Amino acid sequence: MKCKLKCKWYQLTPLDVLLFREPKPFTPGEASWAKGFFPPPPSTVFQALRTALPISDSNEPKSPKRDLNFLGPFLMDSSQTLWLPTPKDLLAVGESENHKGSAKTWRSITRLVSSDSLEIWEHLENSQSVSAMVPPPLTSNEFICRRPQPWIKATALYKYLQGENSLKPHDFEDNPWKEQLLPHIEMQKGTRQVKVESGYFTEVATRMQSGWHFVVAFSAELEKTIVRLGGEGHHTMLTPIDTPSEWESLKEFTSDKQSNSQEADTENRFAYLLTPGLAEVKTGKPIYGVYPQSWQEILAGCVSDRPLMWGGISSIQRKKLTETGNTAVQEEKSEFSLLPQRAFVPPGTVYLFKNKLPIKKQLIPTVESPWATTFKMLNYGKLLWGKR
Repeated sequence: MKCKLKCKWYQLTPLDVLLFREPKPFTPGEASWAKGFFPPPPSTVFQALRTALPISDSNEPKSPKRDLNFLGPFLMDSSQTLWLPTPKDLLAVGESENHKGSAKTWRSITRLVSSDSLEIWEHLENSQSVSAMVPPPLTSNEFICRRPQPWIKATALYKYLQGENSLKPHDFEDNPWKEQLLPHIEMQKGTRQVKVESGYFTEVATRMQSGWHFVVAFSAELEKTIVRLGGEGHHTMLTPIDTPSEWESLKEFTSDKQSNSQEADTENRFAYLLTPGLAEVKTGKPIYGVYPQSWQEILAGCVSDRPLMWGGISSIQRKKLTETGNTAVQEEKSEFSLLPQRAFVPPGTVYLFKNKLPIKKQLIPTVESPWATTFKMLNYGKLLWGKR
């Protein structure tokens, strides 16, 4: 990560549940369920850290300064081990004579490969604009168990980016948090009945397991303090820490080896998405997919958790009252909308390139605007470049 100022690392320890509501439209009422969104996006955590900065001079212009850099959030456990999103092209492989082995007792790791590279997939007809990513051939007593857990040790990610497949189950960890339901009930005054229109809804909050924290890098020096984080502003302890040693070793992958050339050799031609990114389906248009349109000709394949195209688009229902004579008529109308959180490409997404690498080395919109600058400085769409 490149910072104008030297970035310092901080640990964020939740002192309560955290609430980050998903972006879909929400109206309290019968069976209303407000799901949570976790982990929080970089911008949310960045804004919490900004509140810990000294108050600026009131004589300064009110337009926001974009002079701060940020990276994260990632996870750290009680032993100060750094955990990052697991690459989505990894598969856990079990060994069993009768193929009845447990998914929890997998033995080794393999990677998805482009279907174009395997003769056994020659009959697969790709309807996608890039080749499908498929499992490689396995031995007769091997079988695909599952994906490994969603978090990988930074030391194991280093091996992965070096092209090693020697990872083991202890290199992965499940989500270190649990959901907590927060029901809200509003009663009619003077009765024991719930209000009809907006009397009941449920929010889904998240409680981190003991000993787990978020860690972030921030280009400002802060003292140990309490910040408010999330939709309800729940308290979180902010503590300065030393730069994680694992991050120092990962720095060599933050820029690809072909920085002076677009030509990719047989090894250095894949990228791992470290932070949420935005990939333009069409340059300059607010419609996003899993990969930018400009990458389409050079991509050999990609692996993600969401559909390839049309991210961030949704139809929402809006109610409108129109008066006709002395009566009011309620109309429901579907409207086009963009749901920002749904548009982001999730961390851990993997891109495999053919013989060329992209000119664009960060997965953010190309449009020149203040908000695009913010995405860049908050290190959205940060890619790590590895070997295969």
